[in-house]
Amino acid sequence: MHFGFSAAELTLRDQVRDFVRREVRPLEQRIEEEGVIPEHLLRRMRELGLFGLSIPAAYGGLELPLVAEILVLEEIATTNLCLRTRITTNSGIGAMGLVYEGSEELKRAYLPKLARGEAIASLALTEPNAGSDAAAIQTRAVDDGDAYVLNGQKIWVSNGPHASYYTILAKTNPAAGNRGMTAFFVERQTPGLDLGPVDRLMGLRGAATCELRLHDCRVPKRNVIGEVNKGFRVAMRALDKGRLGMAAGGLGAAGRLQESCREYAAAQAGKRAGNGAGFGVRGRRGRLAELLAANETEIYALRLLLYTTAARMGRGERCSTEASMAKFFGTEVVNRVADRAVDFFGILGLQADGAAASLVERMYRDTRIMRIYDGSAEIQRLIVARALLAG
Repeated sequence: MHFGFSAAELTLRDQVRDFVRREVRPLEQRIEEEGVIPEHLLRRMRELGLFGLSIPAAYGGLELPLVAEILVLEEIATTNLCLRTRITTNSGIGAMGLVYEGSEELKRAYLPKLARGEAIASLALTEPNAGSDAAAIQTRAVDDGDAYVLNGQKIWVSNGPHASYYTILAKTNPAAGNRGMTAFFVERQTPGLDLGPVDRLMGLRGAATCELRLHDCRVPKRNVIGEVNKGFRVAMRALDKGRLGMAAGGLGAAGRLQESCREYAAAQAGKRAGNGAGFGVRGRRGRLAELLAANETEIYALRLLLYTTAARMGRGERCSTEASMAKFFGTEVVNRVADRAVDFFGILGLQADGAAASLVERMYRDTRIMRIYDGSAEIQRLIVARALLAG
């Protein structure tokens, strides 16, 4: 596949690959156990510009073409997936609404800090009674002079405990459904905004989520992103791009699991060769060969779908349907690869300690949520089906 990457983009990819392999991978298990990304790794991520991949150069970001951004995110996702979450929640769904439709005043006030990684942004959309159906949100925003007063509750806010700013969706015209939603860029220290405790999840332990509560939270009208009652469009544009970032996460993680399986197979074949036997195609060895082949085929297909869609979206083509395809296919591929990796390693794949085993066990847990957030696999299939039936 040739997508015309520049020398600078390939250099960045190589720098990120080196950073992941030399500096992050030795600390993967520590991050898992402590649930925290070490500060010196965050500092290196800032130095590499990883918090500003999508942010325009005018505001201090790298402003990478989308397909080059996917190239970098694939590398990041070959290690503990909480790093990809920290990056993409910030420069992706947390900030892209501002990039796409924010006023110049808002962009100059906030984007440089986000690009440098000095502050983190997040998207607060999901509610107790509104998950994949965003139009069902109940958070209200009432016009009150020079501000809107927000009341409501958001849950599972990715990077919530780490964020300084939140893109919050609220109903300004409840009777209008998704045509009555407005997006606000809200500072964490705003009176009336409170965070709940960190959620305890089975995976992604270095990427915290939490509840966000709004009680008579006054947000200046200048902090409206785009137009009043057009917030659904703001969120969907950000999520279209975010779904490609999720697929890139699936691709990188699947590639790392496949790498681990291949290394294990090679080691086992070496032991058998010493006894006069090769890897073979029969019995247990034949089953392992089948698993490797299935993984490689699906990873190849995902790479084609993802990079082709990213290249098209980067040229300005409308690719919402293809983004949904990439999201559900990418997250299901990585879950199938993770499941096969457990089969591949046997009981070792369920151990929470030991080098290769802990990788499989951790990624088996970490990748499961990818089929749910940023729009569940079921919802993505509905989006694709509706587009097909609409002709």
